[in-house]
Amino acid sequence: MVFGLRRTRRELGAFARKRYCRAPRPSLRRSTHSGESFATQIDASAADDVLRDDTHTRGRPYHPQTQGKIERYHRSMKNVVKLQHYYFPWELEAAVRDFVSYYNHRRYHESLDNCTPADVYYGRHHRVLSERDKIKKLTMQRRKKEYRAASAA
Repeated sequence: MVFGLRRTRRELGAFARKRYCRAPRPSLRRSTHSGESFATQIDASAADDVLRDDTHTRGRPYHPQTQGKIERYHRSMKNVVKLQHYYFPWELEAAVRDFVSYYNHRRYHESLDNCTPADVYYGRHHRVLSERDKIKKLTMQRRKKEYRAASAA
């Protein structure tokens, strides 16, 4: 299959099911810019999307305010990556790769109940949140006990 050619979603799905039948992963909703420069990347990943029943939404062209999430991500990445001078392309690629790893696996997102995107994607966020609730309950009990001990003295 040549990825430069336009294919219908049905054709890509049939191709993907024949060639790449693998274990199902959680569904995603992908949001990208609507430029033509992304067409081959989108076509290349569409087969994988069909297998997982992912949806792909494109924003309006020349309207960056409708691209809020991706623009915020790019701004966060630029704020970290542009702090250094890179003299070779692989240094910049390594810095971007490190930032993406940090963003997905170590950075807590307030919109995700202060969990990492990896926790939410792999379904670990319920366990993380219940563990936090246990710790909070024990901390409140300890503080109450200490307060009462201090008040009695």
